[in-house]
Amino acid sequence: MKRACQLIAPLALALLSACSILPKADPSDVYRLPSAQTSGQGSPVAWSLRLAKPQSSEFLDSPRIAVVPQGDLISSYAHSRWSDPAPVLLRNRLLDGFQRDGRVALLSTDDTSLQADFELGGQLQAFQSEYLASAVEVVIRLDARLVRGSDQRIIAAKRFEVHQPVSDTQVPAVVAGFGLAGDALNKQVVDWVVQQGNATSKH
Repeated sequence: MKRACQLIAPLALALLSACSILPKADPSDVYRLPSAQTSGQGSPVAWSLRLAKPQSSEFLDSPRIAVVPQGDLISSYAHSRWSDPAPVLLRNRLLDGFQRDGRVALLSTDDTSLQADFELGGQLQAFQSEYLASAVEVVIRLDARLVRGSDQRIIAAKRFEVHQPVSDTQVPAVVAGFGLAGDALNKQVVDWVVQQGNATSKH
């Protein structure tokens, strides 16, 4: 037993020493998607809405903060990331937009198995900053689909595209630009969904 302990002790010490020289993970700044304190107005609707994460490319479906520095090259900001993958960020931002607007009170997401009269989903085509000459802008492009819950029929589809200029190339300024672009997209999508949902419910 004493002999075994004598053999184990140096081995444990060697393992501890090896762990101490392993490279440490690069620290990252984690950003939330900023939102404005806005509220809507209008009459409440009687129907319910479920918000689904939009589909996206493998690159966008990650916490990386995407940037297109030139041409068709897509990259990401070093040592910075979102708190969630871009499709989740956008879905949650839209959910917050509907809650602040107040007209659609019966809301749920695809994280639950709740039934709803309509489902909003689609394809996230762009969620990135882009360099144009010496200027930078945030681009969000969403091909939205509104689907009827009872038979999964697409009742409306529309492309939404927002371009938000950014005054600074530093990551905090870019993140603020994403917030402003999200505000603009939210207003457009919420108004469109309410309009389409009301029109369909009358039939």
